[in-house]
Amino acid sequence: MTENPAQQMREDSRFENVLIHESAYVDDGAALGDGTRVWHFVHVLPGVVTGRNCSLGQNVMVGPDVTIGNNVKIQNNVALYKGVTLEDDVFCGPSCVFTNVINPRSEISRKSEFRQTLVRHGATIGANATIICGHTLGAYCFIAAGAVITGDVADFALMAGVPARRIGWMSRAGARLGDDLVCPIDGSAYRETGDGRLEIA
Repeated sequence: MTENPAQQMREDSRFENVLIHESAYVDDGAALGDGTRVWHFVHVLPGVVTGRNCSLGQNVMVGPDVTIGNNVKIQNNVALYKGVTLEDDVFCGPSCVFTNVINPRSEISRKSEFRQTLVRHGATIGANATIICGHTLGAYCFIAAGAVITGDVADFALMAGVPARRIGWMSRAGARLGDDLVCPIDGSAYRETGDGRLEIA
């Protein structure tokens, strides 16, 4: 009988109420928030700071110097490079990709050219989506699986395609909004602003 993976989670004396799988590596100089779980084959590099109740899924790599908010869920096979900041309640789907330079070449070092990528509160990034560095993803935006983000994304925007375009709006609760801009899940109402953005009514 195989061992339950949860039974292979261990507390680490460097952190309070944090469980780390025995196959994971958390380097000195990282700070993990209360209630965070670090799963199989994860590597957390120095300078990483996470908030409370985060989940780092199998084969995730974070850092160095990446900031993650509270209640962030990072699914399997995601790499968060220096320059990425995730605010509270962000969801990163399996194998989504964050780049850190625009024009990489193997023979040219561009570590001094890393660009900042900010993912705002409550945003969702779907599986296998690619986020080109140097942009901001707005609060509660929803990036469809496989989309390629090449510019800033508005709050609540539903983005899909290659390159991604806005194809609708999503509510805070995660429902696609119809013409009435009322969330079918929680009944919250939204309105479009004069500049083509969305806000809670």
